[in-house]
Amino acid sequence: MSSDWLEHSVQVEVEAPIELVWNLWSDLEQMPRWMKWIDSVQIMEDKPEISRWQLASGGFEFSWLSRILKLVPQQLIQWESIDGLPNRGAIRFYDRHTSSIVKLTVAYAIPGILGKLMDNLFLGRIVESTIQADLERFKDYTLKIQAQN
Repeated sequence: MSSDWLEHSVQVEVEAPIELVWNLWSDLEQMPRWMKWIDSVQIMEDKPEISRWQLASGGFEFSWLSRILKLVPQQLIQWESIDGLPNRGAIRFYDRHTSSIVKLTVAYAIPGILGKLMDNLFLGRIVESTIQADLERFKDYTLKIQAQN
C-alpha cells in the first residue's frame, strides 16, 4: 500500500534558558502536558531509546513505537516510528542566551486510501495549526515552571 508523506515545521521562541527548555522537552513522558493530541508516552525500561506513544483525537486512537535516532543534548532529538503510525521528525533547540528557539519538524505517512478521502492540504493545515498551538502551550508551560523556581 502506497503512502504520501506530509511534513511540517513550526517553531516558537521561549523566554527561558536552553537548559530548562531542554530538560522539560527531553522528559518525553511529560509531553501530554502541552501536546493535546498525545494521550500518553511511555519509555521502555529495558530500551530507553524506545517509547510507546498513544494519540487520541476526535474519536481516533493510534499508537506507535518510536526510536530516538540521534540525541544531542540541548540541540537535537531526532526520531522515527518503528511500529504503528508511520512518522518521523526532529526537534531542534537554539540557544539565544536569554531565550531559546524550539523548532519541531514532523513528517507522517497518509495511507493511500485515506489520502484519497481527505484533502492533504486541509489535513496539513489542521496538523500545522495543532502543533503550533502545542508549541505555544509548551512555551506557557515552561514560563510557568520557570516562575515557580
